[in-house]
Amino acid sequence: MTTPDFFRARLEGMVDPRHPMVVLAGRLPWAQIEQVLAPHFQRKARTPGAATVPYLLDELKFGGGVGAGGRPRLPIRPMASLLYLKNSFNLSDEELVAR
Repeated sequence: MTTPDFFRARLEGMVDPRHPMVVLAGRLPWAQIEQVLAPHFQRKARTPGAATVPYLLDELKFGGGVGAGGRPRLPIRPMASLLYLKNSFNLSDEELVAR
């Protein structure tokens, strides 16, 4: 097994291919899952509109809309995997990260 970097081990060498989660990941139809979930995670433009919020002795006014900046979304596969693990093992966000 060759590695491009001498000090970095490949993931295939560290994970047991018979582990139930590895087997499950190989059997899930990831292309179909990503195709179904992708439209729900697209950036959607909000219709510009003004909103007014009471603020101390005056009112604070601001508008809607989506700016060009912002962090790009994460890939769907890791997010769906984490959501599956969280629900399957009844984990909180903190427990999921620790596990």
